[in-house]
Amino acid sequence: MYRVLVPVDSNTNRARHQAQYVARLSEADSTVAATVLYVAPPGRFESADEVSFSAVDSAATAAEELEHAGVEVTRRVDGGSVSRAIVDAIADVDADEVVMGGRKRSGVATVLLGSTVQDVLLSTERPVTVTGERVSLDEGSRKVLVPVDSNGERARRQARYVTKLPGDPSAIEATVFYVFRHQDYAGAPPNEFEDVDSAVAAAEMLEDAGVTVERVAEGGEVARRILRAAEDRNVDDIVVGGRKRSGVQKVLLGSTVRDVLLSAERPVTLTG
Repeated sequence: MYRVLVPVDSNTNRARHQAQYVARLSEADSTVAATVLYVAPPGRFESADEVSFSAVDSAATAAEELEHAGVEVTRRVDGGSVSRAIVDAIADVDADEVVMGGRKRSGVATVLLGSTVQDVLLSTERPVTVTGERVSLDEGSRKVLVPVDSNGERARRQARYVTKLPGDPSAIEATVFYVFRHQDYAGAPPNEFEDVDSAVAAAEMLEDAGVTVERVAEGGEVARRILRAAEDRNVDDIVVGGRKRSGVQKVLLGSTVRDVLLSAERPVTLTG
C-alpha cells in the first residue's frame, strides 16, 4: 500500500490538481490510499469539530476526484496550527508521500510558496510534492527528471523515491541530469556525466530497479537548465533533493531548488 497525504486549503483548483496528481499515481498496478486533510484555520473555528468535511468544497472535490479514479480515500479534519497539524498527520498515517498545492500567484504573476508549504517542506523527511495551480499529466509511461548535485546521499534519496513509486518500475522513464555550473562558454571543459559520482550512483540504482534511464550532463545556469530539460522532455514530475542542513542542524532550501519550485509548470517533488 502506497500511502499519500493530501492536505488541501480552501482553493478548489489547487485541490483538484493535487487529486489529479495522486490519481495518476494510482494508474499503476499497486494500490494507492489517500488521506485528504483539511485543517480548520486557527481563529476561524474554536475546534475542528465545528467543521464538516463535506462542507469544504476543496476537500470534498479532491476526495470525489480520487474516489472516481479508484483511489481509497480517508476524509480527515484537524485543527490547530496548519503546518503542525499536517506534520503530525504525516506521522499518523505513515505517509509515503505528501502532495501539496502551494504555489500561489501574487501581483503581476509573481509566484510565491505559501508559508505552510515551506514549513512542511522543512519539517518532514518524507517526500513532498508541490503541484501548484496548473498541472498537465500525460497518459502512458511516467516520465521523471532527476536533477542531481554532487551530494551522493541526496542523489540516492532521489533515486530511491523513484524506485518506490507504485507500479512497475519498467513503466518509468527517468532522466538523471547533472549541470556543470556556468560551463556553457566557448572552450569550456567537456561535460561528462560519468565524471560525476552522484549522478552515476543515482542512474545505477534506478537501472538496477528496472527503470529506463537517460544520462545527461550539460553546462550552464543550473535552475534554467533543469527547467528547460523538463519542458523539452515533457516530464510528469521533477524530483529534486534540495533540503540542506546548516549550523545547528537548521534545515534550508537551496536556491536552485527554490527557483525550480517557483518556476516549474509541473509537479516538483522534494525528497531530501
